[in-house]
Amino acid sequence: MACGFRRSIACQLSRLLDLPPENLIKSISAVPISRKEEVADFQLSVDSLLGNNNDHSRPDVQVQATRLAEKLKCDTVVSEISTGQGTVNFKINRELLTKTVLQQVIKDGSKYGLNSELFSGLPQKKIVVEFSSPNVAKKFHVGHLRSTIIGNFIANLKEALGHQVTRINYLGDWGMQFGLLGTGFQLFGYEEKLQSNPLQHLFEVYVQVNKEAADNKNVAKSAHEFFQRLELGDMQALELWQKFRDLSIEEYVRIYKRLGVHFDEYSGESFYREKSQEVLKLLDSKGLLQKTIKGTAIVDLSGNGDPSSICTVMRSDGTSLYATRDLAAAIDRMDKYNFDTMIYVTDKGQKKHFQQVFQMLQIMGYDWAERCQHVPFGVVQGMKTRRGEVTFLEDVLNEIRSRMLQNMASIKTTKEVENPQETAERVGLAALIIQDFKGVLLSDYQFSWDRIFQSRGDTGVFLQYTHARLHSLEETFGCGYLNDFNIACLQEPQSVSILQHLLRFDEVLYRSSQDLQPRHIVSYLLTLRNAVIRVSAFQCWIHLLMELGFDFFKLRQ
Repeated sequence: MACGFRRSIACQLSRLLDLPPENLIKSISAVPISRKEEVADFQLSVDSLLGNNNDHSRPDVQVQATRLAEKLKCDTVVSEISTGQGTVNFKINRELLTKTVLQQVIKDGSKYGLNSELFSGLPQKKIVVEFSSPNVAKKFHVGHLRSTIIGNFIANLKEALGHQVTRINYLGDWGMQFGLLGTGFQLFGYEEKLQSNPLQHLFEVYVQVNKEAADNKNVAKSAHEFFQRLELGDMQALELWQKFRDLSIEEYVRIYKRLGVHFDEYSGESFYREKSQEVLKLLDSKGLLQKTIKGTAIVDLSGNGDPSSICTVMRSDGTSLYATRDLAAAIDRMDKYNFDTMIYVTDKGQKKHFQQVFQMLQIMGYDWAERCQHVPFGVVQGMKTRRGEVTFLEDVLNEIRSRMLQNMASIKTTKEVENPQETAERVGLAALIIQDFKGVLLSDYQFSWDRIFQSRGDTGVFLQYTHARLHSLEETFGCGYLNDFNIACLQEPQSVSILQHLLRFDEVLYRSSQDLQPRHIVSYLLTLRNAVIRVSAFQCWIHLLMELGFDFFKLRQ
C-alpha cells in the first residue's frame, strides 16, 4: 500500500541489489511529518539491508547509503533522491502523490490502509481473545474497564485485518468466593432485594459474610462446605449459584451495551469444574503432580523445589483452583476453535500466573502452548467520582455522562442534539479511551478527569470536536466525494504534510497489529488532527478525515 509507492521504490531497488521486492518492502518506510522542515516521503534504512554482519566486517552505513543513492535514478514516480543518516530518501512526484493518495482514500474508505503490501503474504488466522472477565455476583468493578476496552481494541484490529476472531468473556463464576456468597445469602440474603437490585444486594451480602467469617470459624467452615457441595454437584447449591450467575450476566450485558462491546461466547470457570479433574489426572499420569504435607497438590515447574516456581493446582479437600481451570479451558478451546493464537488480556499482576499456565501446558505435551499470549496492562490510579473513591464501572460511566454534559453546556459553539445524554456518554467514553490508550499499556498512570475532558490539546474530546467540525463543514459546503479536485490547490506545505501523513497509516496499523499497542494509532490520529486544523483551506480535507473515521475506537459496530 502507501498507494503503491513503496512497491515502486522496492522494484527499482531490487534490480540493483538483486533481491526480491518483497524482501525490501518492510525496509522502506514513510517519513514522519515535521512542522519545522519539509521532509522526504519515504526512506530506505540501509542498516536493515546489511543483515547480521558483525561490527568488524560491517561496511560504513553512510558510505553504502551514498553509493546506493548515486546508482538510483528518478522516474515518473520518484522526483528526487537524497541521503540522510544511514538512509536513502525518496521524494514522490507531487502531482502524482496528491492525485493517488486522494483517489486511494476515496476508493478504500474506512478500509484505507488495510490492503497494504505490508500485510500481503501474512496468513489469515483463527484468533481467540479473552477479555473483560468480571466476577459473577459482584458489581462490575472499574478494574475490569481496562481489560474490556483493550481486549475490544485488539479484537477490532485483528478482525479489521481479516482474521477470524472469537471474543470470549471468561467469567469468574466459580471458586471459594461462592462458598462465602452461598453461606452469606442463607444468613443475610433477602429474595425481594435480590430481585430488585441483584448485584448491589449480593455485594452487601458478600461484604457482611466476609466480616463474619473473619471472626467466626463456623461461618468460614460453612462457606467451605458450601463450595464442596457445589463441586460435588449438589442441586440445591447449584440452583442458588445459577440464579446468582444469570442475574449477574443480565447486568453485565446492560453495561457492555453502554460500552458498545460484544462477545461471541460467555464462558466461565464453572464450565471446567469437571474437566479440571481430567487435567489433574493427566498431570498425575505424567508424574508431574506432587502431594504436600497439607494435602494440596502442586506442580514444581523448576524441577528442583524452587518455591517461586511451584504452582498449586488442587486444594487439600480435592477442589480445583484457578490455574487448574485455566488449563482445562485452554485445552478445550484448542479442541473447539483450533486457534492459531489465543490472547489473554488481564492486569500485569497475573503475569506469573499465565507464565505458569503456559509452561504447564508445554510440559503436559501441548506444543501449541507457544501460541498463547498474555497482554498485561498497568493500574489506573486515582480514579474518583465527586462522591469519593470509585468502585464500580457504572459509577464511572454515569460520571462521564454528567461531566461531558456540563462540558457541552459550557461551550458556546455546542449545537443542539436530539439526545444530549447519549451524545455526552459516547463522546466522554471515547475521550476516556483515548486517554487510556495514549501510553504504553503496561504502564500505570494517574487518572485525571480534567485532563480527559480538556477541549484543547491532545485529548479525545478535541479529537471528537474536530471530527464534528469536519462533519459540519461537509454538510455546509456539500463537498461529498472529491471525485473532481484541483491538484494545484493542494501543493502548499501544509497540504503536502497531510498527504505524507496519510502515507504512514498502513505502517501504523502494521505496528499496532504486531505489538498490540493502541498508542501508535492514537498518536497517528492526534497528529492527523493537528495537521488538518493547520491547513489554510482545510475544507478540502473534510472527506479524508471522515473516511479514516477513527474506526478502531468506534464504540458501536
